[in-house]
Amino acid sequence: MSLIYVIGPSGAGKDSLLNGLRQEIAVSAKSPPLYFAQRTITRNKDQSNEDHEAVDADTFDLLKKSNAFALSWSANGLSYGVRHQELAPMSDGTWVLVNGSRAYLEEAKLQFPMLTVLHITASIEVLRARLFSRGRETEQVIEDRLNRSLNFVLEPQDLCISNDGSLAESLTLLKNLLQNRTGISLF
Repeated sequence: MSLIYVIGPSGAGKDSLLNGLRQEIAVSAKSPPLYFAQRTITRNKDQSNEDHEAVDADTFDLLKKSNAFALSWSANGLSYGVRHQELAPMSDGTWVLVNGSRAYLEEAKLQFPMLTVLHITASIEVLRARLFSRGRETEQVIEDRLNRSLNFVLEPQDLCISNDGSLAESLTLLKNLLQNRTGISLF
């Protein structure tokens, strides 16, 4: 069993897709085949649809200095961490899914050489529309984000899904991809 490290550009719908997968697994699986690691983030709960541990920057720094995190990074003005206990299910043979960062990917690979990369993306047009609809960033910030997403190169063994369609369509694609490439049975 291993770590599934999810990456993708802002606006790809990673949180929506992962939340949908989490809900489907909770309803259908007696023994969940996949554990979703909770992140610690310097972001208020009401600013995200992700169930995360919200902390302020000072608390995050204290946690980091006390070695509370197995993984930690900064992106887009926020700090993110995954506590050691969130990865503990791997020792019992359970796949653990972490919503990560492209910028931290190489460091994560050094720490967990057997990790599986899951890249969730969408077309540039869909990304742009989703980012503009959020109303959180300027046009220049959005275009900078889109340009960064164009420069990312996947490795041949990485998993990739395009989340351009409906959530239901993308969930079906994701479940099939995970089952076919990792053997995780999600049906």
